Amino acid sequence: MLLRGKYEQSHVVVKVFQWLGCVFLLSIPAMGSLFVFERPLCVSALKWAQFIQTTAIFLLPPLCVAYLWAQEPMKWLKVSKSHSLNVYGAAILLMMVALPAINLLGHLNQQMTLPAFLEPLEQWMKTSEENAKVLTEQFLNVTTFGGLMINILLMALLPAVGEELTFRGVLINLFRVKGKRLKVKGEGVPHLAIWCSAILFSAIHMQFYGFVPRMLMGALFGYMLVWTGSLWIPILMHFTNNAMAVILYFVALREGWDMEQVDAIGTNDTLWLGIVSMVITTVGIYAFRRSTTMSNASSRISSGN
Repeated sequence: MLLRGKYEQSHVVVKVFQWLGCVFLLSIPAMGSLFVFERPLCVSALKWAQFIQTTAIFLLPPLCVAYLWAQEPMKWLKVSKSHSLNVYGAAILLMMVALPAINLLGHLNQQMTLPAFLEPLEQWMKTSEENAKVLTEQFLNVTTFGGLMINILLMALLPAVGEELTFRGVLINLFRVKGKRLKVKGEGVPHLAIWCSAILFSAIHMQFYGFVPRMLMGALFGYMLVWTGSLWIPILMHFTNNAMAVILYFVALREGWDMEQVDAIGTNDTLWLGIVSMVITTVGIYAFRRSTTMSNASSRISSGN
């Protein structure tokens, strides 16, 4: 109890170092746990390793620092506020509709080429991308419902909760303080904080040919947090996006579909679908913002604030 909120008034730089220190300390036992597995690591061992690392790096540090920085840690992380089922349903629907648009943005991102003098960097980026793709396919290569549930937990639920706690729960709060000092304003929305956290969110995945769509999704999650005042909305949207990919791959394996064609929905022959999805998603975001803004205004009026 003595530590709760003790560092609430600390400078933002001090808080950044406290957060990084927490990540480092929790990562030590997480990395050490890898040595209990036999070499070379099988897929099951890699999944355990990812579970441990995601928990240690993304899930636990936000909970620890929120305890140090706030008298009400859950309120500071924006996980204490709930919404109606209609709001949650709209968030899920928005992410489902956005799938072809995300595929289209990813396809455009993959056309990126660097200048000739950066060819070694480009080759490294392509190699990293290919290695990440191979590992992801190994993780997703399950045909049992038990394996599907494990993948949904490991690749959808855990990253959604952990990464949102880190990038939207902690980092937006930290960047928001800095943004105020820089007098960054815009209808009460911390744009600088949202975009900085979105850029870091995309960069940390080290998948350069999917950087743009992941950054834009990160920004969307940030705005959803600000508009709704609840971290559960971006967590749900993040989970929906990841779970759709896991389930689609599972169904493709079971039914013998070509996964490359599934990933190409919204591009090439179905380019029109990607464009329509982008338009509908944009309208949906605007409608969601307008609805939540009006709802928040009504709540303030009814509470007398």
